[in-house]
Amino acid sequence: MSYLLKTGIMVLTGTLMVSTLGTAVQAADQIRVRGTVESLDGNTLSVKTREGTDATILLKDGWKVSSVAKASIDDIKTGDFVGIASLPTAEGGDGALEVLIFPAAMKGTGEGSYAWDLKPNSSMTNATVANAVKAVDGQTVTVTYKGKEKKISIPAGTPVVTFAPAVEADLKSGATVFVPSEKAADGTISSSRVVVGTNGVQPPM
Repeated sequence: MSYLLKTGIMVLTGTLMVSTLGTAVQAADQIRVRGTVESLDGNTLSVKTREGTDATILLKDGWKVSSVAKASIDDIKTGDFVGIASLPTAEGGDGALEVLIFPAAMKGTGEGSYAWDLKPNSSMTNATVANAVKAVDGQTVTVTYKGKEKKISIPAGTPVVTFAPAVEADLKSGATVFVPSEKAADGTISSSRVVVGTNGVQPPM
């Protein structure tokens, strides 16, 4: 069984990218917490966010933790389903900030192109690679989603990842995390999924 397939089976036990990269992210109560772990006390995860604030996240019953593994730009093939965070470029089209290669079992997850908050004016596109053309300084992919088409350049050095297993013990102080969460009207933050950096590979999304 291939590594991507095995990790795909692992991730399917949760709902990471259904809520993270799909239409649900457009709901007002959906937020994404990025930062480093301060502590994990039972089901309470304390995070120092990238903005420098403290976030307390209640982890729901049955919560899952996963990580990402480094992949290569050369791993992106025609027919792959990918999630690409990107920014418009001065030359036209979009330039990738990061690429997630979905396991084949998750093809179609959250298909579409949506506003994203990795950087100002960034977007997230979950789509199928129609073609991939290599260039001296990287690669350009044409992706299709819901009858639409988008061309995205992937500069050399762009983080490219896929899913990998993780365990609760990986949520140690100082570990980098990405937590797709829900914020209630009273300000309470909760989540059923944490993505943690392991083996030197950080969640780039």
